[in-house]
Amino acid sequence: MDLAAAPPALLVRRHLHVAGEWVDPAGDDAIPVENPATGEIVGQVPAGTPADVDRAVAAARAAFPGWAATAPAERAAHLDRLHTALAARADEIARTVAWELGTPLKLAARVQTGLPLTVLRGMVDLAARPAPEETVGNSLVVREPVGVVGAITPWNYPLHQVVAKVAPALAAGCTVVLKPSELTPLTAYLLFDAVTEAGLPPGVVNLVPGTGPVAGEALAAHPDVDLVSFTGSTATGRRIAHLAADRIARVALELGGKSANLILADADLATAVKVGVGNAFLNSGQTCTAWTRMLVHRDRYDEALDLIAAAAGAYRPGDPFDPATRLGPLVSAAQAERVRGHVDRALADGARLLAGGPDAPLPPRGHFVAPTVFADVHPDSALAQEEVFGPVLAVIPFADTDEAVAIANNSRYGLAGAVWSADEEAALAVARRLRTGQVDVNGGAFNPLAPFGGYQQSGLGRELGAYGVDEFREIKAIQR
Repeated sequence: MDLAAAPPALLVRRHLHVAGEWVDPAGDDAIPVENPATGEIVGQVPAGTPADVDRAVAAARAAFPGWAATAPAERAAHLDRLHTALAARADEIARTVAWELGTPLKLAARVQTGLPLTVLRGMVDLAARPAPEETVGNSLVVREPVGVVGAITPWNYPLHQVVAKVAPALAAGCTVVLKPSELTPLTAYLLFDAVTEAGLPPGVVNLVPGTGPVAGEALAAHPDVDLVSFTGSTATGRRIAHLAADRIARVALELGGKSANLILADADLATAVKVGVGNAFLNSGQTCTAWTRMLVHRDRYDEALDLIAAAAGAYRPGDPFDPATRLGPLVSAAQAERVRGHVDRALADGARLLAGGPDAPLPPRGHFVAPTVFADVHPDSALAQEEVFGPVLAVIPFADTDEAVAIANNSRYGLAGAVWSADEEAALAVARRLRTGQVDVNGGAFNPLAPFGGYQQSGLGRELGAYGVDEFREIKAIQR
């Protein structure tokens, strides 16, 4: 199949969504949306301005008292209608993600679309629950919505990252202004088509597309935004935290990662390698939780390298609409160039190229990088320390469990990780020693109700489940 599956005409969106209506932006500038598999422009959205942000925040502020006072069951009913409207667009969402991000269509349907629908379904149930209260001595401790939320989301999971912020904020009783990534904004418009169909009250959730330096900074610095929830790079998260700190506003930050996958000597090696390589290359490696450091016991190291090379070879780059494609492009030319720079540096640092690399064959157009594996990577090297955000895996040997834990914890990040062992209790003991927000033991399934977030420079706060709802609440003590 060729790229004839791409949209027959530009997907042009000309409006913002403010106070329950599609409205004209303040300016005339537009942002083109590229298909990274071809380099062709497939869409266009407005470039929001600070004036647009002002209008959206004012709408959210005006809507906040009524939404905060809405009974939990009614808020849940609104989210349930939103889920129904969004689920009806599942096929269109998957195709749009494939066009604007390059995710292979099968993966776009299962993960990019299926996961956020699952998260939203769970938030319907959580929204129906009254905020928990407790008595401490003569004090009644209550939880209340924090207020207006500025949600700034990334390009790599353009619906999931939005739902992971907007849904719990609404469930908590907050109102929201969303600024999606300028690289993948079209999916957010499908969400707001569903918002319109579901009939959410005006101003409860608002959409202002735009660039980070303009619309994003205006939202993060806005005096009427009570909490800024951001997912993206650690560098940008640091900037947003500075902007919010100037006015003592709360932030929730889900940032970078350099997660370690520990394969102990007694592990089911074939399964651990297959799952580990798949995790590292998920979404073309453009996943903050990717296990990009594979740590293998020296007794199994050579055997593991053979399995890793074979597994990596199965990831065929190509047309996202071709069912045989397992690896899509990177989101932009700039992102592809950054990843190639990491590959070149790893070669210069002496890492052993096991698969892929700069000379591997690729499609003739598009922002593709070959699935690449390096062996014998030094734990202190740039490849082992820096987030690549592309299909590049570093393999590191270790002599014993203590060394494996030390290597895994030798990072300024701490978002995710994995441990494999035939002895589940031993694996659990290792998982407890890892300084990271999530750990999978023997391929444990992702749980959308569990808290999600990281240690150190991987961020502040938690998303998903009841923990994600609590992120959007204030705590009040009432003495009696």
